[in-house]
Amino acid sequence: MAEYLGGYARMLAEVSRTGRRPTRTELGERRALGERAAEAGHSLRALVRGHLAATRTAWPDGTPARSVGGVLAAVEQAVDAFAEGYERAQRLAVRQEEAARREFIDDLLYGRSDLGRLAERAERFGLVLSHAHAVAVAEGLQAYVDTAPVTRQVESALLTRFSERRVLLTTKNGKLICIAPGDQEEVLVHFAEQVRATPDCGRVAIGRPRQGAGGVVQSYEEALSTLELAERLTLPEPVVRAADLLVYPVLLRDRQAMADLVLSALGPLREARGGAEPLLGTLEAYFDSGCRGAEAARRLALSVRALTYRLERIHQLTGNNPADPVHRYTLQTAVIGARLLGWPAREL
Repeated sequence: MAEYLGGYARMLAEVSRTGRRPTRTELGERRALGERAAEAGHSLRALVRGHLAATRTAWPDGTPARSVGGVLAAVEQAVDAFAEGYERAQRLAVRQEEAARREFIDDLLYGRSDLGRLAERAERFGLVLSHAHAVAVAEGLQAYVDTAPVTRQVESALLTRFSERRVLLTTKNGKLICIAPGDQEEVLVHFAEQVRATPDCGRVAIGRPRQGAGGVVQSYEEALSTLELAERLTLPEPVVRAADLLVYPVLLRDRQAMADLVLSALGPLREARGGAEPLLGTLEAYFDSGCRGAEAARRLALSVRALTYRLERIHQLTGNNPADPVHRYTLQTAVIGARLLGWPAREL
């Protein structure tokens, strides 16, 4: 502690004797000492206490009453300069830490750094990349940023419940991201619950656990793809899991074949009055309701008779009967493909 009080007693003695104020050079020295103390990791409270103790010890004997105010003012200026230097160093350290954290997250989620070096850096931020990890991604009505109250609220909730877990919360491209050990699904479930409790949340997607340093980026990209799939399919669920939607990437693996199926099975619907969309929506509601006519009619706000007419019209135009099990499979796969490819709004 004494090394951060150098020149302090001498300055007080001179102020008491001459009545002068601390010089710019002396205050600059106090700021520099404050910076060094912060870099060394000392507590500001302990340092201020040390200055006050030094003031009591070094108080000049026989200080005239008229000089007491000047000495106290010098103490105030000296401690203030010291604290200013300390805080400046801390702000710089925080900015450097934030920059290092952001660089690490970018490298981690883009997989563009040497995996060995990435694993070493991950330890600093609480991750052990030799283990499996899973990633959850939340999108909101507004872009998420690190400093937003919602981000801090979710982070606080996670730390309160899982303070001993190796969890990393961050933002990327306006989305809120949680990285957790692959065998601790409860962390991602709690993350989804906390995000969903905020007013601006849209949907949360959870990727599958993946092994190793490259597993984080794989799970992250899978969660992003799941968000996009859920949007295309207009799924009602607020939380979707990549493991539950694996069939859709398989269907899209050969986009040209899927496009051919959509145009072959559903293309004739464009000849209907009002275009293909109303009849496409009818098929979607029919399949989603388990091919129960009454339930599908309720979802579409139609009478059962009107629904039956639409299904018959689909049969006439496409040659595929939605009530026939074989035809039903073709039509249902084509309907899914149409939603995934954005048809009929987008030409295939």
